[in-house]
Amino acid sequence: MRDPWDDLLACWRERRTAALATVTSVRGSAPREVGSAMLVRDDGTVVGSVSGGCVEGAVYELGREAIATGRPVREQYGIADEAGIAIGLTCGGEIEVFVEPVSPAAFPELEAVAALVDAQRPVAIATVVEHPDVAVVGRRLLVGVDDQPSEASLGSARRDAAVRADAAGVLASGRSATLTYGPDGERRGLGMRVLVQAFAPPPRLLVYGAVDHAAALASVGSFLGYDVTVCDARPVFATPERFPAAAEVVVDWPHRHLAAEQAAGRVDARTAVAVLTHDPKFDVPLLTVALRLPAIGFVGAMGSRRTHDDRLARLRAAGLDDAELARLSSPVGLDLGGRTPQETAVSIAAELVAAQWGGSGRPLRAVATPVHTPHA
Repeated sequence: MRDPWDDLLACWRERRTAALATVTSVRGSAPREVGSAMLVRDDGTVVGSVSGGCVEGAVYELGREAIATGRPVREQYGIADEAGIAIGLTCGGEIEVFVEPVSPAAFPELEAVAALVDAQRPVAIATVVEHPDVAVVGRRLLVGVDDQPSEASLGSARRDAAVRADAAGVLASGRSATLTYGPDGERRGLGMRVLVQAFAPPPRLLVYGAVDHAAALASVGSFLGYDVTVCDARPVFATPERFPAAAEVVVDWPHRHLAAEQAAGRVDARTAVAVLTHDPKFDVPLLTVALRLPAIGFVGAMGSRRTHDDRLARLRAAGLDDAELARLSSPVGLDLGGRTPQETAVSIAAELVAAQWGGSGRPLRAVATPVHTPHA
């Protein structure tokens, strides 16, 4: 599981009580997103972060309190005062943190969740973080678990049904979120807020073309958390030794490989495709498949302006329309001025990050938007 969840599971298996602090809301500029977590162990040690250091001391004390009392607590942190005496965020934003005690008695389903995460099966934990009835706060529901434990419920069938349906969509996105309902799960209403922590398999980066740039991109992509596959039809180039950072190296025609991955259900909106081959006999059939798969989130192709123009003409001749071609990022990457394969890989990775989070790609000093933009 993700840090600090591995450490939480270790405490759980030792039958110790720990406190898990999780960001449930972000407003304005804040350094961490919804779902970011910090673990406070019963021996006083800490793993993880909820704010990059601004409010960790205060959250630590809440964690110690939750361990001692066995009760969850929710706290908001805003802007610190000019003297730095008040606890808050120096970046000017606001966050809300939910701190809950976790033990085998309080969270008996944790082992089952960990097993699903280890098997790379998507699962989400939906936890009530706010409710008029304090007895409901801290109740959990699991999403993506076939055999739902009887204890895992938000306290009513209506709540369970509403949250389970919405949490499935959150899980499909691969990002955590906090959802709002009426007290009994009413779609229109306020009073109950539910944190949905999504544990999805890592997003995939499919790199086509076993070239030097692919080795660099596989390394950067892996660093960013992608499950990287490198594919090329030439077995002499597509070898694991040349791409140690890739999770998988495949010898196959690129268009055939991508079509098979789609048929097997292994591509989704978080999947990125990077075409680095520069060869029309590979590029055109592959991009024809990729640009006609709306499930794929990002499709980019490397090459010069001349290569790009020639590629577009060939793709139009293959029958692709303007809407399909508009999905193609080519030449792929942000304008960083780099030259080496490593610098080019950083350029491509930068565009992937910008596409994922909606960034402009401009220097931060040239934009007036918050440095940390909330996304949930």
